[in-house]
Amino acid sequence: MSWKANISRHYTKNIGRGTGRYFLAILLIILFIAAVASRLFWLQIVHGDRYFELASRQQGFQRILEPERGNIYLKTLQGERLSAATTKVGARIFIDMRALKDEDAVFKKLSEITEINRETFDKILKKPQDPYEILKRRINLTEAEKILAMRLPGVGLEEERWREYHGGVSAGHVLGFVSAFENKGEYGIEKYFDEILKGRRGSVSGDTDARGLLLALTDPTEIDAEAGSDIVLTLEANVQKEAEKELAKLALRWHALSGGILILEPKTGIIRAMAALPAFDPNQYQKEKELEVFLNPFVEKIFELGSVFKPLTLAAAIDQGAITPETTYIDEGEVKIGGRVIKNFDEKARGLRTMTQVLEESLNTGAVFAMQKLGGKKLDEYFTLYGFKEKTGIELPGELRGDLSNLTTGREVEYATASFGQGIAVTPLEFAMAISSLANGGKLMKPIIREGDFEKLIRQTVKPETSTAMSRMLVDVVDRVLAGGKVKMEHYTIAAKTGTAQIPTSRLGGAKPGYSDQFMHSFFGYFPAYDPKFLIFMFLDRPQGVKYASQSLSDSFKSLVEFLINYYTIPPDR
Repeated sequence: MSWKANISRHYTKNIGRGTGRYFLAILLIILFIAAVASRLFWLQIVHGDRYFELASRQQGFQRILEPERGNIYLKTLQGERLSAATTKVGARIFIDMRALKDEDAVFKKLSEITEINRETFDKILKKPQDPYEILKRRINLTEAEKILAMRLPGVGLEEERWREYHGGVSAGHVLGFVSAFENKGEYGIEKYFDEILKGRRGSVSGDTDARGLLLALTDPTEIDAEAGSDIVLTLEANVQKEAEKELAKLALRWHALSGGILILEPKTGIIRAMAALPAFDPNQYQKEKELEVFLNPFVEKIFELGSVFKPLTLAAAIDQGAITPETTYIDEGEVKIGGRVIKNFDEKARGLRTMTQVLEESLNTGAVFAMQKLGGKKLDEYFTLYGFKEKTGIELPGELRGDLSNLTTGREVEYATASFGQGIAVTPLEFAMAISSLANGGKLMKPIIREGDFEKLIRQTVKPETSTAMSRMLVDVVDRVLAGGKVKMEHYTIAAKTGTAQIPTSRLGGAKPGYSDQFMHSFFGYFPAYDPKFLIFMFLDRPQGVKYASQSLSDSFKSLVEFLINYYTIPPDR
């Protein structure tokens, strides 16, 4: 074979082998590209959103901008706003034990600027690897700047905001508080208007490089925080203060478990004072051990109020024409209904009595007589008109409605006891609004606690002439008998009634149904009686050393009436 043939055979053999390798390489490249494309499709299309979010977290920067919480104000008679709740801005001190040096020197330097609890500091020292332990909260900005300037190793500062309640315990049940842990309103106005007060958060966001620095090539996105709105309450600062002062005197004198004073305008439903005991300081709410202390008893508790209900029963019977103020009956000291004996508070019989005298002498038998003339079901209808089966609609959280479930049995004895306020329970606010309708020509108004809330007539409860008749009867109560004439004023007509109610054993934790030997005292009054500017409702839960509400509450009622007359310059009406 010639050398040319050998070269040709060798060339042909290598060409075939080279072509096979070439196609194999091409195939491998194609498979690699397909695999990469498939992976990219899987990552970018199928799971693109997930990995984009992960990348954003690693490469993105975002800071939440907290909004300024709205303030809460009270007002004075002159229209001046007084701060009740505002937001303070300061800082908290924290310790990084990994970087802390010369502990005693650090403690000394910090103590020269702000008070530091040694026990707290020593507890932190026992955690040598802890990077973050709070040493002190709520230091002001001046203190924070001084600490920052010292550049103490292991000592850090963070901005902190907190709620400050300028009146301390004053109006605590109305205001509520802001939880330091969840930064949201709890109880009172703070809870009811939390969404309005807290505003809307903002944020700053953008891309960062590997070092975590905001990239200059990208524009950061900024959403401004929206400050919360302010709330102005209808509570008049000086009236609230006076009510709280009288309530504190009552609690101290009679050692009552709890109590309250409410002052409102019957014609509008506007509340000028709402004071309750036991009180709490919203600035230090964490110190309270019992959650019940935070409940506003005017809206979040129900009570059997007793004889203050008698005017409502008599008003219903008069409104239906079943009785008049001069209607008489024979009081035998007791009345038997369905095997049960209902007696007067002193178990005495008084003979022939008018309906006006029923109120003057607070006769249970007279209230039962009026109910029987009216009819139990009709009385129940009036209790519905008075609003005892619904919430008042006040802008406060946790409001309850009355419990009149006893009346669903249809038994006459239940209607009989309800006629003088036993066996049915209502909130003090429900009752005050119902009585306000008797003072206000029969108009049941919505209670108003916030300026800007619209005056609203809920319904007509009784005829205007019934309202006038009831006011006349209640003025007779004050002028002739109430507290031996203590409450009567020479130049002003005052309509009022007291109640002394036995407390059900169920409210005291008793297992058996019935009534205890403890009492609930209550007192309402409005003036001037035929053109009322104010209604006052007061109650004491389990006062000690006093038997009747006329003895425990009359002096404070008279003091508040005199204060309001002078403060608002109310002209005499007689």
